[in-house]
Amino acid sequence: MQFLDVVRRRKTTNGPFRPDPVSAEHQRLLMEVAGRAPSQLNSQPWRFVLIDDRPTIETIAGISGESMTEAMSNGTFFERYKPYFRFSAAEMQEKRSGMLFDKLPAPLRPFTKQVFTARGQKMMNAFRVPQTLGEENRRLVAGSPLLIGVMLDRAEYRPGELSSFYSVFSMGAAMENVWLATVELGMGIQFVSFPMEAPGRWAEIETLLGVPDDLELMAVYRLGYLPADQQRPAIDWSSHERRLPSQYVFRNTCATPETGWDDR
Repeated sequence: MQFLDVVRRRKTTNGPFRPDPVSAEHQRLLMEVAGRAPSQLNSQPWRFVLIDDRPTIETIAGISGESMTEAMSNGTFFERYKPYFRFSAAEMQEKRSGMLFDKLPAPLRPFTKQVFTARGQKMMNAFRVPQTLGEENRRLVAGSPLLIGVMLDRAEYRPGELSSFYSVFSMGAAMENVWLATVELGMGIQFVSFPMEAPGRWAEIETLLGVPDDLELMAVYRLGYLPADQQRPAIDWSSHERRLPSQYVFRNTCATPETGWDDR
């Protein structure tokens, strides 16, 4: 089934894109599939801003890189996400979630065992590892032909009310449509998260994009065409990065895991 093939090939792009601009036709198609997502009472609470202006992309890239450097330098990144770090293939196979440390950027690998210690943090800072990683992040974002800002209508997105859940749920469906469409278009996509990790930096992006008071900027993604050798990645059926069905599917009640699907 072609759709299942697309789902199985969906992945996050951690590397660079080709410099080619994203065609107007593909931009329109991505926005159409986003707009066809389900939403509570057909409220369609999502709004999108397409960013292909080079100075704007460069500015957002600078904010992202600086935010990464800050979060890495003060230790908040490692403290916040340490439940997701795995230190061996065996642990990764058992947990089937998080990030295996052997896939970390090269500048971090010498500090793997000390990453959660004060000594390790001081060593990384002394070797300017956060600055190196921040610059790599800046280059990745700056090399993106297109960014997409995703917003929610505050008339629908009201934190503390049920409408907030409905709005976020609908936004997730819209972005999953976009994510799957990029697979078929030979494109990649990645969430630009680090400006959220540093106080005040997300507000800078909101100001840069002219987000009005009646909208809430929820996310920014970078998109572009993948190099030819990455457009149709092989499916790794032996991957230890995804949970087995028995770890997330239950039958009739939550006390009974679904069995028999793990080997398929």
